[in-house]
Amino acid sequence: MTSERDDAREMSQEPAGETVENRTRRGLLQGAGLGAALAMMGGLVSPAQAAEAPFPSHKRWKIVFVNHVTTNPFFVPTQYGIQDACGMFNMDYQWTGSANADVGEMVNAMNAAIAAKADAIAVPIVDPKAFDKPIEKALDAGIPVFAYNADAPRGSTNTRLAYIGQDLYLSGYQMGERIVSMIDSGLVALFIATPGQLNIQPRLDGAMDAIKKSGKKIDAQMIATGATVNEELSKIKAFYLGHQDLKGMFAVDAGSTQGVAQVIKESKLTEKGVHGGGFDLLPTTIQLIHEGFLDFTIDQQPYVQGFYTAMEAFIYLSSGGLVGPANINTGLKFVTKSSVDPYLNTSTRYEGKSTKAQIVPRSGAIKS
Repeated sequence: MTSERDDAREMSQEPAGETVENRTRRGLLQGAGLGAALAMMGGLVSPAQAAEAPFPSHKRWKIVFVNHVTTNPFFVPTQYGIQDACGMFNMDYQWTGSANADVGEMVNAMNAAIAAKADAIAVPIVDPKAFDKPIEKALDAGIPVFAYNADAPRGSTNTRLAYIGQDLYLSGYQMGERIVSMIDSGLVALFIATPGQLNIQPRLDGAMDAIKKSGKKIDAQMIATGATVNEELSKIKAFYLGHQDLKGMFAVDAGSTQGVAQVIKESKLTEKGVHGGGFDLLPTTIQLIHEGFLDFTIDQQPYVQGFYTAMEAFIYLSSGGLVGPANINTGLKFVTKSSVDPYLNTSTRYEGKSTKAQIVPRSGAIKS
């Protein structure tokens, strides 16, 4: 950084006997930026092109994000990602849908967005068929539609343009592999907020398949918990009270994972050798991993599910549909007691724990 400042200072001082060519080059470096100037000197772009902003002025496009649990804390960082991308690309957005996973309300929100002539729509495809016709209707109206967080099932004829989110079945399968590495036999509870919803059901399917493939004598049972955090906690408590011989409690959604951790702590189940784990980075989940009451959680990076979706919409709109869109896998990362400290020691928009926009410093070796 210091050398760049020194270079800039030198370029601001006109040396004696400078040639016209050198003065031209110095002016380019000052007015167009180093990268643009080097491209111009190489004959790659014209001076007019080099002076332009990265993107020409454009309509302030609006992207409507339809969601299935609009008030769920999991999607707080997703909304921050949307805000940050829209701020960067000079766009507007709307956050709408259903507070309790009502597919009919989501479809109504999509139809309202189409009628209002939204420039783009993003929606978690949480039902195998319900979104096929609304998405086709939007595309027929010239409105690009992107799936985020949940995608249509494999083999579906759904015509969404791209999916931005985790590989859900694979994440569940890897969770199942971790479960069988810790538990040899006995009852294992697998909690799911809303069975059948495509943002979480594939995870449960993957976990069940991995447990079955292991050949171990594990009795894996699925338990529905509900769409709100309080309801999830209540259902998890009730199940444990009726099955106090269980060996493990795991969940495939954020709220249920937090509930599992809370029940394990309150009932002192770690002292009985009960294992637990799940998904996502709710603050309570992270804290209870640090305290040793949960073996792991899986990060699917909700911030980038919002940011990348808005970014893809912008690129599609700004290129007239010539660029993209492409599926983006937002990743799978196990967070355990040995790796949880960075999540505790920072409060950022990226995990939904702060409203403040900031650059988070880091140092040291990068370990996978």
